[in-house]
Amino acid sequence: MTASTAHPHPHPEFGLAPADGSGSPGSSDSPDNSGLSGSFDSTAQLLNRITAQLSSQLSHVTLTAVPRGPALVAVAHGSRDPAARRTVRALLDRVRALRPGLPVHLGHIELNEPLLDDTLAALRGDVVLVPLLLGDGYHVKQDIPQALARAPHLRGLTAAPLGPHPLLAETLHVRLAEAGWRKGLRRAGVVLAAAGSHDPDWPADTARTAELLSHRLGGAPVLPAYASGAGPSVDEAVGALTARGHRVAVASYFTAPGRFATRTSAGAPWIAAAPLGAHSAMARLVLHRYDQALAAAGRAAPRHLASA
Repeated sequence: MTASTAHPHPHPEFGLAPADGSGSPGSSDSPDNSGLSGSFDSTAQLLNRITAQLSSQLSHVTLTAVPRGPALVAVAHGSRDPAARRTVRALLDRVRALRPGLPVHLGHIELNEPLLDDTLAALRGDVVLVPLLLGDGYHVKQDIPQALARAPHLRGLTAAPLGPHPLLAETLHVRLAEAGWRKGLRRAGVVLAAAGSHDPDWPADTARTAELLSHRLGGAPVLPAYASGAGPSVDEAVGALTARGHRVAVASYFTAPGRFATRTSAGAPWIAAAPLGAHSAMARLVLHRYDQALAAAGRAAPRHLASA
């Protein structure tokens, strides 16, 4: 299969496929006794036959995990903040724990090594690129597909970005609770601080996440705001909620720590939540986007991508 983008638009679907690979049909755990029929002169003969068959079968088993499906290449933006790289690596460790045997690699768009081009150059076979980005924008629409096109030796797909999705709203809720948000707070609102983009789809994706977070918080008002680009700034959104008589919390809608996350948190008049980070829901979402890309390509979890 040649390099392609196989992600459906993420807005209509908010179901979650099992992240651990459970639910797929498999062979029975019962032993196959078809070769043990017939009479034996003694119990020793029967045990010898069983031992011989087991030895033959186990001789093909190695102690290394068998890869399940194409390699997953997580694509991070990159940051000069060293905590960002640590956070992304911790997130991918969670992904590996959920799907043992799946090859998981990391590539950065800029600023950090390994760069995406270098990661792809070192791989062979089938890959699915999963952007660790929170909506459609230039990186998803241009940078990542172009990087895959520069690796013609690979057969690859590009998955949808992580957002919007209810698992992001769940993680944002957890981070707010860690910062001091409590259920049933009166006259409290949230500014959803996100990175800016000139792409027209980006504000719609962020607004959808704001809606999902508001629902998760029991109807508390959530206003999207941006650290750069068009749209209301964090200070403007804080001012709008304050004018309505709300105490204002800032939710950090960033995958990992970095300059924008630090700057927007500094403008919080009440509480500021940590970025999404390496939460288990984030790891499940990464695998969901991987599985979703394969399903959109026509095969739910193939050993190899179909050639086209």
